[in-house]
Amino acid sequence: MTSTQSRDRSRSRPGTGPTAQGTPRGGVADTARQVVVLVTSLLAIAAAFIGSGAAGGTPIQDAAGGWLDADSTLIAPARPAFGIWSVIYTGMLAYAIIQVLPAQRTSARHPRIGYAVAASLVLNAVWIGVVQLDLLWASLPVIVVLLVVLAWLFVQLRRMPPSGVVDAVVTDGSIGLYLGWVVVATAANATAVLQAAGFEGWGLPAEAWAIGVIAAAAAVGVALAWWGRGRIAPALSLAWGLAWVAVGRLADEPESTATGIAAAIAAAVVIVVTLVVRIGAMRSTRDDRRVGTSGTG
Repeated sequence: MTSTQSRDRSRSRPGTGPTAQGTPRGGVADTARQVVVLVTSLLAIAAAFIGSGAAGGTPIQDAAGGWLDADSTLIAPARPAFGIWSVIYTGMLAYAIIQVLPAQRTSARHPRIGYAVAASLVLNAVWIGVVQLDLLWASLPVIVVLLVVLAWLFVQLRRMPPSGVVDAVVTDGSIGLYLGWVVVATAANATAVLQAAGFEGWGLPAEAWAIGVIAAAAAVGVALAWWGRGRIAPALSLAWGLAWVAVGRLADEPESTATGIAAAIAAAVVIVVTLVVRIGAMRSTRDDRRVGTSGTG
């Protein structure tokens, strides 16, 4: 092989050579992106600290007229559900750290998703800010945009397989948990905004609307399972949120047995469908490998 052929092959190999913008990986552009992701992860954690009330801010459950508290609407998860934010923030900080490591500098994933990850963290901080300012109506478009950004990230990660176990757990796992939880949070947020605005359900019972919203969230979970070939992280956090909606309605105010049962069933459906799809995907992968091996034997 000539030296020219070697250089050409190196340029065509994924994760090597210049980026689409013509800047070598590890250059100024990549360093800037890495710093932005790291800084925004710290910003999100600081905003969450303020939103908890620990730094003098109003706790989220007390802000915006209390409409985001665990007993505000039929779709609000019980308070222990929100402990998942600690896991999500830890995961996103871990991602921010690993994406600056030298071993990750040649990864094609991080340049693709880095600024979107940063945008999701900024949107998270903005959401906390508008709620702190009692602008409940403004929180809904912010969280919807956040959901869209996370869905885009999920699509990109599905198209670009992880480089190893650490990348899969930290990158895919953290963003997956983030996405699944925000699906539930968006449903709860939208319900709170509508009720605060005086929406009366066009004559339908509140429980009918609640069950419909829960069914929609579960449908999103099933769609993520199918398209993501059974990725576990989004299913876990989505089912976690739905399960705590069930607990809230069965054991706390506003009490609603029908809503609680619907939420419990929805959580179970999301988990079961995800596991079935994942098992099927694993079998398909094994079959493909066997075919490939026998074809080269």
